[in-house]
Amino acid sequence: MPKAEIASRERNFEVVGIARVEGEGTLKLRISDGDVREARLSIFEAPRYFEKLVVGRSPNEVIDITARICGICPVAYQMSSAMAFEHLFEVEIDPQVRALRRLFYWGEWIESHALHVYMLHAPDFLGYESAIAMARDHKPVVEQALRLKRTGNEIMKLIGGRAIHPISMRVGGFSSTPSRAAIAALREPLVEALSLSQATLKLVAAFKAPKFERDPLFVAIKHPIEYGLNDGRIVSSDGIDVPLWGWREAFREEHHEGSNALHARTLDGRVYQLGPSARVTLNADQLHPLAAEALRASGLANLIARNPYWSIAARAVELIHASAAALDIVDSYEEPARPFTPWAPVAGETGWGSEAPRGICWHHYDVDESGKVAAAQIVAPTGQNQGMIEADLAAFAPDIMDLPHAEATVRLEQLIRSYDPCISCATHFLRLEVERD
Repeated sequence: MPKAEIASRERNFEVVGIARVEGEGTLKLRISDGDVREARLSIFEAPRYFEKLVVGRSPNEVIDITARICGICPVAYQMSSAMAFEHLFEVEIDPQVRALRRLFYWGEWIESHALHVYMLHAPDFLGYESAIAMARDHKPVVEQALRLKRTGNEIMKLIGGRAIHPISMRVGGFSSTPSRAAIAALREPLVEALSLSQATLKLVAAFKAPKFERDPLFVAIKHPIEYGLNDGRIVSSDGIDVPLWGWREAFREEHHEGSNALHARTLDGRVYQLGPSARVTLNADQLHPLAAEALRASGLANLIARNPYWSIAARAVELIHASAAALDIVDSYEEPARPFTPWAPVAGETGWGSEAPRGICWHHYDVDESGKVAAAQIVAPTGQNQGMIEADLAAFAPDIMDLPHAEATVRLEQLIRSYDPCISCATHFLRLEVERD
């Protein structure tokens, strides 16, 4: 780019559709006198009305409906729904059913993290425009990703009935549960998945990420004796500590002009970050020993905590954790005496959250005397991360404004991809416009 253009006070960036994210939206940066005055990630996909679709439905119908919110992480939506109702109805879950649910969840994490690390994010670090282009030079790497993802899908299919939009989850457990032999058959692919996950962390640890550090407010589910998933409390890096049904005690949703997604903030108005970097930072003491050792050996813990680009390493650490934890469940699994605990509906108000691959997915329901939903609130991870994405873009933009157009655009897109945003889930990327006054 000519020096005169670089030095110009006016530059315009436009990216028509950001690559390798789920959904579409617009990012607009407004710069005046060298300062970023506005950084808005506007989600303009049509609202999908899931919160209205579940009104008048029974709890098990709601579980099936919410699975359709996301094709990549349906388990999180199902689990938050099921456990919200179980909390209200005071349903006791069989320990083996609880273990099976965690295995179900680890399957989702394996398939989702493998997809993002290799297919969506690694091309940024290796200098390719897509995973297809990357495959021409790195075929073994892409094959590794596909084997990992296939193992996650196999787990979801076995337990959930199918890998996309599973159908077996219900209040109190599952409609049916796999035999011990069927679960044992997962052991061999999980042993390979663990080895591939360890190789994944070594691969991404050698990547070169842009220099960018900040001190975010991290939020995640924390449990006293296990890695936070769907039990425990919602905590933050600065002392927030509320029960899983009490998200509203610390957070709120608000509408922002130009977006069909609701943003989330703390009650005092702060943005915060969910997802792998938050979980690895807040729950490092609860990682599986194999994942904890891999994180220590990588030396990346501080970068994961401060540089959003290193979320790719956090996902790799969680791939190791999910594979190892899944193996432990497979080795100790006993088929439960019954697939679900019987329950009776109770009128009242309930909520629950669980950790989707991208962060906490929180549901709230008002239930009438017949057990039907009267009102619902579904808070997606991307809607909660959106404010932090905008804050990071505003903070990072001055560092790249003098770069050539293509390089600056890639850096911004890569920053957004670090959050693995599921924009379709958040509607209730990317055309980029940058204006200078």
